[in-house]
Amino acid sequence: MKTMRILRRLSQWTVFAIFVFLFLNTEYKDNDVLPYAVNLFLRLDPLMAGAASLAGRALIALVWPALVVALLTVVLGRFFCGWACPLGAVIDAADATVFRTSARKGAVPASWRRYKFLILFFLAASSFFTLQWVFLFDPISILIRTFTVSVYPAMNLVLHQLFEGLYRAPGPIPRISEPVYGFLKSHILAFEQPVFRTAAFVAILFLGILAAEGVQRRFWCRNLCPLGGLMALMGRFGFFRRRITAEGCTRCGLCESNCRMGAIGGDVAVTDHGECIECMDCQAVCPEEVIHFSGKEGRRPAAVDLTRRGVLASAALGVITVPFFRVEAHGKARDPLLIRPPGALPEGEFLARCTRCGECMRVCIANGLQPTWFEAGIEGMWSPILVSRIGYCEYNCTLCGQVCPTGAIRRLPLREKRKVKLGLAYVDRSRCLPWAGHSECIVCEEHCPTGSKAIVLKEERTLTPRGEWKSFKKPYVDEDLCVGCGICETKCPLTDRAAVLVTSRGETRSTGVLAR
Repeated sequence: MKTMRILRRLSQWTVFAIFVFLFLNTEYKDNDVLPYAVNLFLRLDPLMAGAASLAGRALIALVWPALVVALLTVVLGRFFCGWACPLGAVIDAADATVFRTSARKGAVPASWRRYKFLILFFLAASSFFTLQWVFLFDPISILIRTFTVSVYPAMNLVLHQLFEGLYRAPGPIPRISEPVYGFLKSHILAFEQPVFRTAAFVAILFLGILAAEGVQRRFWCRNLCPLGGLMALMGRFGFFRRRITAEGCTRCGLCESNCRMGAIGGDVAVTDHGECIECMDCQAVCPEEVIHFSGKEGRRPAAVDLTRRGVLASAALGVITVPFFRVEAHGKARDPLLIRPPGALPEGEFLARCTRCGECMRVCIANGLQPTWFEAGIEGMWSPILVSRIGYCEYNCTLCGQVCPTGAIRRLPLREKRKVKLGLAYVDRSRCLPWAGHSECIVCEEHCPTGSKAIVLKEERTLTPRGEWKSFKKPYVDEDLCVGCGICETKCPLTDRAAVLVTSRGETRSTGVLAR
């Protein structure tokens, strides 16, 4: 009886191991072509695929694996949540290690599980009117974004500091720790410490999902996850489902008390198949061995606990929110520092398709891509923005377009990518060392990567702050050659605000003009 439960756990943790493997390989590996489909889990996500297609007004070919998952759910039931969801694996681990002994029975009314359906209808309605909010609730997007922005940078920092301390320790400790550190640097740790804005905020939200496990087992999956709601609707008539041999059942109630989803009601012979994630816990604890999971004919599942008024209200709310968030940016000049990745679609279509998963930020070689706060309005929160003072867009890199699961960032050939204008740089002459007459500096010109330098130096005489005339090589920006990669701003030696600033002026997305 316990064999299937063991297989489920093996499947769950194998899938999570694959998730971690793909996450760790979402980075530059001395080659501009990634060897693995690192965005696989996002492409398997029916909720994200449907929302991006609805909001983007296009069928997105990249997400065809999501259709396979949807069809399997119709046949097999809500198996994904119990067997293949990486966030579900993390939640189950938290339940087993932290919350297992806490008293949670009856802490949350059963009626709360309707909220995941109401959130689903809200998201579907807003997506239909091109406002894409799914990234706030989609479990795959949440997990990848949390690992990218918060978990991995924090782990990287802690391990570096730990091994640095061990290296300074007396005795034989360094001889043991250094080989381990070398392995971690080669396979897991980042070469340079990644830094992301909003890291603490994203971590707090994720910890909130885990902390809810202390209130009710699988609280997130039962009550709030819209992907779970979608799969509950698709899989409630699934062929593979829980059956019980009534004549052998003693009504001991062990199956009900051990059901992590609360899918077994007062009558233990009745199962809410839309809530059942086929975890096999009930089968494993049944002393009479009368519970089976099979494709035999069984009782018709109970109706979903939804009212017509609730469904219409949630969908209407999704529609009503659209103009309130759109009017914010209507007729207003866009933030000049809102610089999107190379290959990004025009802003409206970009926001409709972008999953805010953080894959492009994870793969950015120089750590230049960062999550927005409100530079693109509330609608654009957590979408990628190039912050050149933190990092730049590598001239010979096309990785962000390779990892985007919905085509919000187009995959560009390297030759075309080099011609894409992200914006333009300009020199702040009041701060630039040669222009202000302080000292020589040619850093921006040295680092400019374009074939013909977009930053050129001209020797001119300048009156210094001491009242002396001296000759300095002053930087000028050739706007026809500048692609706005931001390396000049990143490398500017001024320690506070750079003397070179890159803005989105002249970007290819708006003008359609490529650099020479």
